[in-house]
Amino acid sequence: MIKRIIDISDAAYLHLKNKQLLIDKQGETVGQIIIEDLGVLILQHPAIVLTQQVIIACQKNKVVIVFCDHKHLPYSVILPIAESHTLHNKILKQQIAITQPTRKRLWQQIVQQKIIEQAKTLTALGKNTSRLDRIVAQVKTGDSTNCEAVAAQVYWRLLFGNDFRRNVDMEGINSLLNYGYSIIRAAVARSICGAGLHPTLGIFHSNQYNALCLADDIMEPFRAWVDILVYQLAEQGELEVNQQTKQVLLGLLSESVEYENKKMPFMIAIHYLMADLKRCYSKAQKKLLYPSLETRLFE
Repeated sequence: MIKRIIDISDAAYLHLKNKQLLIDKQGETVGQIIIEDLGVLILQHPAIVLTQQVIIACQKNKVVIVFCDHKHLPYSVILPIAESHTLHNKILKQQIAITQPTRKRLWQQIVQQKIIEQAKTLTALGKNTSRLDRIVAQVKTGDSTNCEAVAAQVYWRLLFGNDFRRNVDMEGINSLLNYGYSIIRAAVARSICGAGLHPTLGIFHSNQYNALCLADDIMEPFRAWVDILVYQLAEQGELEVNQQTKQVLLGLLSESVEYENKKMPFMIAIHYLMADLKRCYSKAQKKLLYPSLETRLFE
């Protein structure tokens, strides 16, 4: 069953009763949801108060709690680690023991898939992809020639024009991209922990101050899915992170994707992807299979 995403933008008091999350505003309960049905809880207002019971219940049910900053952009997350998987110790040892050749092979596959998804997004918008098609064929193990960066330069110009610059500190299109990427990152991190893997131990990303290196690795091919949504929002004149644009970007998690000839919501497919990754760590398989998006243009 696909888990629900709850986005709270106003001052509220969150507490637990009978295994349900209760949302109170001005002393009245305005919403409630069974904790087991919850997947992501996004908190956007500085006056939101939640009890320790809510936090612990969310962690026990593998719910990602996302805290947003003053710009309403996801800033930090709380993820379950202690009880994420019954074989956590064994799986963690396999994750730590990954060999350099395996690491490089997986990163090559991720970069190739990222460029393929970028090309699919451009194709859906009627743009030329010949340069990306050539670049994806040149990706070497470990992406030693940095094809990812070369492809990005081509991709952004084709998608948003020559004047566009990808800058996380800028408003407009960049702020929408930031929000969309953060939501995908949180969902991927949730699945990583649910699979018994540790989100800090990345394949390519290795910043010691980044607690979600593995999530940043795995989510790379999904960025193009966010990009086309942001492109469509920008075409409609929607350039701010607001209730309407957030709803569109959050909806990506429930979009239909295809995984091994089966259709399922994106949020479910991520769990299958993590099972694939574990098999790669244990050397049971060599290729990481990514889901494909059913519909590239959305209404």
